[in-house]
Amino acid sequence: MTVDFDLRSNYVQIINGKSSPTALTRHGLNPATLEALPEVPVATPKDLDNAADAAKAAFKIWSATPYEDRKKAVLAYADAIDQYSDQFRDLLITEQGKPSFQATLETTNSINWIRGMAALPLLEDIIEDDDTRTVVTRHVPLGVVGAIVPWNFPLLLATGKIAPALLTGNVIIVKPSRKPFAPYCGLKLVELAQKFFPPGVVQSLSGDDDLGPWLTSHPAIDKISFTGSTATGKRVLQSASRTLKRVTLELGGNDPAIVFPDVDIEKVAEKVAFFAFLNSGQVCLNLKRIYVHSSIFDEFKDALVRQVKSYTVGDGSKTESPTGLFKTTCNTRASRPSSTISRSRAGRLLRVVGLSLRLGTWSLPPSLTDRLIIPESWLKSHLVQLYLPLSWDDEAEVIERANNSSMGLGASIWTADRDRAARVARQIQAGTVWTNDHFSLSSHRSFWWS
Repeated sequence: MTVDFDLRSNYVQIINGKSSPTALTRHGLNPATLEALPEVPVATPKDLDNAADAAKAAFKIWSATPYEDRKKAVLAYADAIDQYSDQFRDLLITEQGKPSFQATLETTNSINWIRGMAALPLLEDIIEDDDTRTVVTRHVPLGVVGAIVPWNFPLLLATGKIAPALLTGNVIIVKPSRKPFAPYCGLKLVELAQKFFPPGVVQSLSGDDDLGPWLTSHPAIDKISFTGSTATGKRVLQSASRTLKRVTLELGGNDPAIVFPDVDIEKVAEKVAFFAFLNSGQVCLNLKRIYVHSSIFDEFKDALVRQVKSYTVGDGSKTESPTGLFKTTCNTRASRPSSTISRSRAGRLLRVVGLSLRLGTWSLPPSLTDRLIIPESWLKSHLVQLYLPLSWDDEAEVIERANNSSMGLGASIWTADRDRAARVARQIQAGTVWTNDHFSLSSHRSFWWS
């Protein structure tokens, strides 16, 4: 099967193994150039009903397929994505804006993620086995999975939902990011999948703001896997609860970093800055609150500023820099970053060279502030647009400050003392706590969120 990635070609949704055109279409924008990208479908409720019916029929076949055969098909699918890796990388740059280095990394990790999950055994747990009884726990398929994929990692987060669903005998309907964001890679992933799986096993629906609620409330969908904002996640959970769907939510973050005075300041500042501004700051796991011991605060802050000043913001297709930042298309209201900046007036903006808004595309230079007019408690329920170096002296106090958030996603401890790192990490209320690293994920390790 040949998949055409040309921007003049069709980008289609797939229902029951076939392209399913719609009367209404929309298109995305290249965030770097504002060039219009190809038209994509806008699904109707009938499209969803058709996809759900096809998925239910396909589930009977796919769930009865032996695990080793499912695994073989999934690995062949990963090989096909690998063959088209350059095309997926370039499409990712075009629709989402990432510089080449980051787009290559996401594409490679997407392939490795599939292969890594296929290497995990699907074991049965023998709970009890004696002369009177045998008790076995088996992992059995649920049914039809609705996968709602965001725009910030459209390849990685789509494959991260597709692979485990298929390996465990489920079928999946993928809803890529809605327009004008990043639906194109997701649509091509599903188109490519038709070569390896029976019709109805992997489908796609491309839609607008209505499609998500239709998917989460549809009675034929058995599970929702959602990655996105906390506010939307609450609506997803509420909608899915009406039909008692299983739900997996990966939502917003307000990750803290605690920096101890024994670190190599230049090296750690480089890493902390990277994990704050990776993907132009559009990652739930990015560092947003940086707690630095007072004895090194000024020196560390200066090192952070040097790092951030070296960053460039521009067209992702024209930079190879690992720390290149890029323009993004997003639905953030104009008031949000400007409001955060105005709230920080009492402090010094350590790096701001301008703020522009054009046709829904943000171009906000990387920014740091060293003092807030707002209380730190405000950070508990708000994502921080300006990344904050904050001073601390007492270990117990900084742990309490780090935990003062309703978004317990990730956190990191930066110190040369491994015993101290382990002691502090055990007290941090976050799904994942890293030591001298951040955002280090693998298909072979659990990724927990709360």
